[in-house]
Amino acid sequence: MNDRERLLANLRYQSADRAPYRIFGGGWPETIDRWRGEGYDPQQPGYALDRWDWHGGWFFPHPAFRREVLQEDERTILYVNHEGILMRERKDYQHSSMPQFVRFPVETRADFRHFWSARMQADLAARLGPQGLAELGAYRQRDGALIVIADRWGGFFGPLRNLLGVERLCMLFYDDPAWVEEMMDADADFLIQMMDQLLDVTDIDVFGFWEDMGYKTGPLLGPDLVRRYMLPRYRRVVDFLRRRGVEFISLDSDGQITSLIPIWLEAGINVLYPFEPQAGMDVAAVRREFGRDLRMWGGIDKRALAWGPAAIDAELARVAPVVQDGGYVPFPDHSLPPDVSWANYCYFMERLPTIL
Repeated sequence: MNDRERLLANLRYQSADRAPYRIFGGGWPETIDRWRGEGYDPQQPGYALDRWDWHGGWFFPHPAFRREVLQEDERTILYVNHEGILMRERKDYQHSSMPQFVRFPVETRADFRHFWSARMQADLAARLGPQGLAELGAYRQRDGALIVIADRWGGFFGPLRNLLGVERLCMLFYDDPAWVEEMMDADADFLIQMMDQLLDVTDIDVFGFWEDMGYKTGPLLGPDLVRRYMLPRYRRVVDFLRRRGVEFISLDSDGQITSLIPIWLEAGINVLYPFEPQAGMDVAAVRREFGRDLRMWGGIDKRALAWGPAAIDAELARVAPVVQDGGYVPFPDHSLPPDVSWANYCYFMERLPTIL
């Protein structure tokens, strides 16, 4: 089978030569630095993964905000990022440290309307350019899977959090729910218009929402509010995508999300990831509770890769029955931190195929 056929067979619970062999995220920058000192050669990674062409940058604010540095010292830098967020980051390993969010681009409804009209126009040609459109069209003939993730601007909590910040957004559900609905409707319209243009150029295998709306013990927004406000907007987008032939629709959220899974399934979302064991997400338990309507990616505890071969073997044995049941692609629940050695990573990569 080619890589696309293998993924689709897995998602459809059909017979396949094996489950897909994929890794999501790789290592943190400091992890890569460590690995280089332990024998890793970026030019020869050594593991032939299944090909998934994964695109997520097409939905960001366009034009992007100009990077503007407001303050800088030996350790940190305060700047406006490409999404208009004023943030303070460490200067070493800024891509894997947690930034301080100082100010968000939207404070009033007028701010939102200006932001949306100026930077969230659904003009695929302007966003991709002629070469990008040509490359997109070439995907009609492909052996690998094509996965289009709307990323940080494809959802009904995550994108609003990018505009307002978590605290401001959560208060608005009580202080000004009509404004929340206006923002959600704007993003639903944006996603439908973008995907309408994209699906005129090529078909895709998986579309993805992005929310990241869970922390260790539960979601940032309770199920009642998710059902009331988010479910109708999911349905609009999902129904459109299904009419355009998109069979598999995914959602990315960290944290403990068990209470939201029934709502996402009701919305027609049928793939979730990354299932963090540290937050109590166990893919075997989720399969028992929700059955085969839900496909899953991820779910392997990245801490096992730091703990060594015995822990890796135990973790693979834990998820192996779900792999064999189908509809599940096993890989670590997030990018790998620097306590994972190159030797342990290699051991994991060599052992993972034994359960596929």
